[in-house]
Amino acid sequence: MKRAPTGYRTSVAQRLLIASLLLVMALLPIAGTGLAYSFRESVTTAFDERLKSLIDTLLASVQYDPAGDALAMVRPLGDSRFDRVFSGWYWQIDRAGERALASRSLWDQTLAGAATPVTRVRDAPGPRGQSLRVISRTVQLPRLAERVTLRVALPRSELDAELRHFERLLWLSLLSLGVLLLAGLALQIRWGLSPLRRLRSDLQRVREGEAERLDEALPRELAELAAAMNGVLRRDRRRVERGRAAAGNLAHALKTPISVLQTLSESMPEASRAGVRTELDRLDAAVRHHLARASAAGDDAVGARVDVGSALAPVVAGLSRLAERRGLALDSEIGAALRVRADAQDLQEMVGNLLENAVNWARTRVTLRAFRDRGGVTIRVGDDGPGMPADARERAMRRGERLDQRQPGSGLGLAVVADLVALYDGELTLDGGTAGGLTATLWLPSSAIPPAGSS
Repeated sequence: MKRAPTGYRTSVAQRLLIASLLLVMALLPIAGTGLAYSFRESVTTAFDERLKSLIDTLLASVQYDPAGDALAMVRPLGDSRFDRVFSGWYWQIDRAGERALASRSLWDQTLAGAATPVTRVRDAPGPRGQSLRVISRTVQLPRLAERVTLRVALPRSELDAELRHFERLLWLSLLSLGVLLLAGLALQIRWGLSPLRRLRSDLQRVREGEAERLDEALPRELAELAAAMNGVLRRDRRRVERGRAAAGNLAHALKTPISVLQTLSESMPEASRAGVRTELDRLDAAVRHHLARASAAGDDAVGARVDVGSALAPVVAGLSRLAERRGLALDSEIGAALRVRADAQDLQEMVGNLLENAVNWARTRVTLRAFRDRGGVTIRVGDDGPGMPADARERAMRRGERLDQRQPGSGLGLAVVADLVALYDGELTLDGGTAGGLTATLWLPSSAIPPAGSS
């Protein structure tokens, strides 16, 4: 059977899960980046507002003493970190471009930077390589002629640590959310596709001959599909019934002329009577066989499964006796518990035709092998006869083709086998044997729906 294209062998559930995974992988990083940016801006703004509050406090705490022509702090800023050396919490007041007052934490270091007429917040290096967030403001104090510059600095590491902590929690949360979303989507997909699994199960039961129709108790879209498929099944069943009735009628119509010809042959000369009677007997046997098939309840035959060994036992026994009378050895090897989706009589006809051809053409030996293969059963029939040219093998399976007129027959044997093989979705090939002769390889599936990956 033809192998399905690889791109279409992925299940619908897998395709939906892959699409969901790609969507989650695309959207969550975008959402995370947006949230992280918003939080960074919010925290940075809050940090800068804190700096503005501290510089306002510093401005309210400094006074100019005209008597001593000096600046003085009338009260501390209220945080002990301004007194701890190199803590990262610093303030400084510049007068005439020189440091006039500074926090104890700054020690002998200086907060550098140009004076600006407006309040400005920036990142700047600090003592001992510290990274600082610095706010500066130039103001005019009462009774002081020149302007002074106030600076307050806080460690940037506190802001960065808060941002890193949030981003770590954010990405862990988004990862957990992504896993939960995928798990929820997987459950949703499984629940959503359960009617399709039921439909497939019903279809397999129909093809296996265990049911005649599909259950239509499905969601509306699938119920319409099941109803349409049931309509096709009913139509095909009626066609099969009409075909079987026609075959039965034809077989009945042929029985009477055959009986008349058999009676008339009695009056023929003895020399020609035997040949005519032989051909009439073969024709009568064929008519009876196909009449029996047409009369059988055939709807279940296509889906039925049969044990290969049991079905072929009478065929092998009968042809073994024929081979023995002709001085041939028939070597058969059929594996145990081999089952195929076929009617027992059809299986006997397929293998019987192949074995009969092998016996007719073999010189010394005929072989029969049956074994599991590709989700089904392969039956191989070989002989050590003269073989068949490659260009003749395809013609041999056409209806009515007889490649050697010296052999008796109608030319229908291999054609019938090919028709039955096609009916059961099987394969039939003719190849040259390793030691000469011809090898016929027949493959039949074990179930109505072959396993994924079978060719």
